[in-house]
Amino acid sequence: MSEPQPDRGQTAANPRATDARGIGWAERAFVFLHRHRSLSIIGSMALVTAALPFIVLVPPLSGFNAQTVWIDSFSGAGVYILLALGLNVVVGLAGLLDLGYAAFFAIGAYSYAILASSFYGLHVPFWPMLILGAVVAALFGIALGAPTLRLRGDYLAIVTLGFGEIVPVVFTNSDDLTNGTNGISGVDRPSLPGLAFTANPLPFYVTMAIMLTVVFILLYRLHDSRLGRAWMAIREDELAAASSGINTITTKLLAFALGATTAGLAGVFAAARLVFVSPDQFLFTVSFTVLAMVVLGGMGNIWGVAVGAFVIFITQTVLLKQLTNFLRPLDIPFISQIDFLQYQFLLFGIALVAMMLLRPEGLFPSTRRQRELHTTQAETEELWSPDEAQEPLA
Repeated sequence: MSEPQPDRGQTAANPRATDARGIGWAERAFVFLHRHRSLSIIGSMALVTAALPFIVLVPPLSGFNAQTVWIDSFSGAGVYILLALGLNVVVGLAGLLDLGYAAFFAIGAYSYAILASSFYGLHVPFWPMLILGAVVAALFGIALGAPTLRLRGDYLAIVTLGFGEIVPVVFTNSDDLTNGTNGISGVDRPSLPGLAFTANPLPFYVTMAIMLTVVFILLYRLHDSRLGRAWMAIREDELAAASSGINTITTKLLAFALGATTAGLAGVFAAARLVFVSPDQFLFTVSFTVLAMVVLGGMGNIWGVAVGAFVIFITQTVLLKQLTNFLRPLDIPFISQIDFLQYQFLLFGIALVAMMLLRPEGLFPSTRRQRELHTTQAETEELWSPDEAQEPLA
């Protein structure tokens, strides 16, 4: 009696039923990392964190700055990566244009500066303040999101821009609370038993790497969750999302709250790293820079936004300065007299215009976002085809 043959359709439909010997080691590794996203993030971040301090020892990077200066720059880049990741939740996933994102950055920084400095004589430790600063920023994110639930597009952008301008003005004029334009100095540094957070930038660098790893894991899980799909549905068509049963009110509020939470984390870390906080650190230029990082990196793509933020920050703080120092001794007419740092926002504007014309989805877009933009572009070109426009009417 012959043995029953397995159902080939069922075997093909179930990847686990296929012969593992027919799959290459690279494909097996890819499947494993895809199924265990948290492990892949931890491994990738550990590899990048360990490699960056040694990469800068290779010429020509070694001639730009000392290794300790590079490591300190990487810590500063981590702050803007956190900001870009948070804004990507609001703009890239939920489709809510926020032009006042620096306000939440300021709220997180001042929360730590007020409660962990000699200004009030309070010295709350850094580690619980990370959570408290994020919670305070999240509450203000909800406070901003609640009145703007009915606004869309340009109107929402104007309201968030106003909020971003109001917060630094409040901090500037609240002399009794924030020391006004003088800011708060002497902010406490983090502390751990046997580890000193002093002039050595390495502890800050490792702390930022751990914070980014945790944020990456949480954001990737949110992206693949029901909430993440609800954000993307609202981004594409809010009316259709509401008709399909999505609670747009709570979903929007969660987007504002989670974006503000990440900015609060970045603000607490920045205040502890610089040991000084003042209102002029949180102007509209910060919001514009972070938005440029999100757009250039690729809206909706988590690691693409992180790479875009890292590249733009390093270009802004290191490469433009070195380019100016490199061109001045050459005595090239007109070019040698340019201070490229003063024209950084002009360069950002040119880059944004070029990206919108040539690659509107960003350098590293998400697959879904890229498909959506190119599908819309193809439909528009087909609708306004010159051949169809020249056809005579019947």
